[in-house]
Amino acid sequence: MNERSSSPAWFRWLNYIFLALCAYATLFPFINIIATSFSSSRAINAGEVFMWPIEFNLDAYNNLIRDGQLIVAMKNTVIITLVGTALNMLFTIMAAYPLSKARLKGRNVMLMAILFTMLFSGGLIPNFLLVNTLGLVNSYWSLWLPALISAYNMFVMKSFLEGLPEELEESAAIDGASEFTILWRIILPLSKPVIAALTLFYAVGWWNSYMNVLIYIRSTDKLSLMVKLYQMIDLVSTELLRGEGVLQAVITPESIRAAAVVFAIVPILCVYPFLQKHFIKGVLLGSIKG
Repeated sequence: MNERSSSPAWFRWLNYIFLALCAYATLFPFINIIATSFSSSRAINAGEVFMWPIEFNLDAYNNLIRDGQLIVAMKNTVIITLVGTALNMLFTIMAAYPLSKARLKGRNVMLMAILFTMLFSGGLIPNFLLVNTLGLVNSYWSLWLPALISAYNMFVMKSFLEGLPEELEESAAIDGASEFTILWRIILPLSKPVIAALTLFYAVGWWNSYMNVLIYIRSTDKLSLMVKLYQMIDLVSTELLRGEGVLQAVITPESIRAAAVVFAIVPILCVYPFLQKHFIKGVLLGSIKG
């Protein structure tokens, strides 16, 4: 008799109910936001919106994209995210792979230096002065260059690589494979789970980038989606509070905020299913025969 069949029926039902409540508590805020973004101003003000849209309309979304600025901001954010994530993963792997080898000279000193950056930083003003001195202000390199590597993610990658069997590399080296070949043909295919996880972490960070864009990017046509959404929400909310234009009759600040949240979350949320399968795989795809 397996462990599941030996469990009392009431205990299994209790688990199902508990998990269902947890799922509901997790999903309800997002479902409510979606319903609010598609509901009418009257329904929102009356408090009628709960789990589904009331008096379905697209006024909030039409208001966000009416002048095309949000589409430009979306394109900018896609560029920032794709290039930033690619650079992050490239340099994270380039740093983690050699540092995972005990034979690397000065390895402990370099690890301590990297660990020091996790505990202490120069601060905002020195970082801005450095970026300004390098002439990177109003360039996306002011975002990418200072954030090429996350020390924490590098240590995660290093720990994963240290767990891979050394026999794989030794056998490949005996066959004449170079370090680059070993990394590209052997190490990286076995590292899909951690690569997928770190890629998602980096991508979400770049997609949500706000403060650095606000500090370093001056041109309005280069702003990221988050900064542009904040500016548009602030502008529309101000107009609605003042009763300016025709917006007051058809939308509310709550619907605009809800539409902005949906507009910002859904694209990055669609990426997760493509990476999910790598999270549930084992650390190794194969085994070493003795």
